[in-house]
Parts: sequence; structure tokens; C-alpha cells
Amino acid sequence: MLVGCRFQAAKTLRPLTRAITCRASTFYTDPSKNQEPEASTSPDISPEQRKILDNALRVDQAGEIAANWIYRGQMTVLGRDPRMGPLIQEMWDQEKRHLAVMDKLQLQHQVRPTILSDVAKAVGFALGATTALMGKEAAMACTEAVETVIGEHYDDQLRDFESLPSSHPSIPLLREVIKEFRDDELEHLDTAVEHHSQRIPAHALLSAVVGGGCMVAIELCKRF
Repeated sequence: MLVGCRFQAAKTLRPLTRAITCRASTFYTDPSKNQEPEASTSPDISPEQRKILDNALRVDQAGEIAANWIYRGQMTVLGRDPRMGPLIQEMWDQEKRHLAVMDKLQLQHQVRPTILSDVAKAVGFALGATTALMGKEAAMACTEAVETVIGEHYDDQLRDFESLPSSHPSIPLLREVIKEFRDDELEHLDTAVEHHSQRIPAHALLSAVVGGGCMVAIELCKRF
């Protein structure tokens, strides 16, 4: 349970640079916190910094759309399986939370959404359903491949965000949101491996195809 969820001023840092004492995403999922400056304002930054922020949030929002539709596709095929259904649903519920937060971040920072969102939905559903039809292990291999790329992508973003000003309260919060989501995605990766994602024939090939597709999608969503 999150008790007293807030920002706490760090004594050794400037007043606006504050340490988060709860799950960062709560600032976007708890209506009582939606109007806090951390979750409702955007920094006045240089064009170069704005490009970093815009590209990151555009890609992240698109990625969460795709992830939701991957799990939708998997649930369509495996939802009635007594073991896999609840497992996939649990991960999907977490992705729904991620998408809700990314939608609010997109509005907060006035980022243009990708024009490829419908493509992300269609491709995501097809990928989830197709791999699920190949079997439980193939569905988990898909999750493993996707989350491997996304975990690395979030790490890259955190490095890019070092150039953004911590003096504005939205930036430390954004970094913590990205860290939280990265850790969630890596938990999904671990779950997939625990459920035998690596047992399928041609595991390396499937991972390369899915992972490569994810990296292409990231670059496309940055531009479009």
C-alpha cells in the first residue's frame, strides 16, 4: 500500500529537485495528484531538449499502445487457459496502467502522438495472436523479445534525459516514471523466461525477428 505518497525535498539538492517516496506513476493515476506541478506543467527548454522529450514520449506512448494490443491478441487465443490466461491478464493490466500514464504525459508536455498508432494496434494484435497460436512458449518468447528491447530502450532514454533540467519538477518525476516502467517490463521478461520462453525451436530466430521489428518501430515512431 502507498501511504503518504509525495515528493520529499532533498536537502542536498535545489528546492525543486525532490525525491519520490512512492510509485511515480501514482501522480498520474491518483486524481488527487493530477494538478500537482510535477504532473501538470512542462519545462521551458531549448529546441534540442524539446526534441529529446517529444521523441521519447511519442515512442513510449506508441510502445504502450502496441504492448496492449499484443496482450489483447494473446488473450484472444490463450485467455481461457487456466494457467496462461491469468498470467497474461496480469501483465496486460500493468500495460493498461502504463498507457494511461503515457496518455497523460503526452497531454502534459503537449507532444504530438505518432500517426502510426493504428498500425501499432494492428501489428501488435497480429503479433500477439500469431505467437499465441504457435503455443504457450512462443507467446512467452514474444514477450521476452519485446521486453528485452523495451528495457534497453528505457535505459537509453534515461541517459538522454540527463540533458533535461532537473530544476523543473516534471523532469525528476518523468525519470522516475521511466525507471518504474522499465522495471515493470523487465519483470515481464523474467516472467516469460520462467514460463519456458526459451524452450521453443528457433528461439533465437523468433527473438531476432520480433526484437528487430521493435527497433524499427521505435525509429519510425520518433519520426512520424
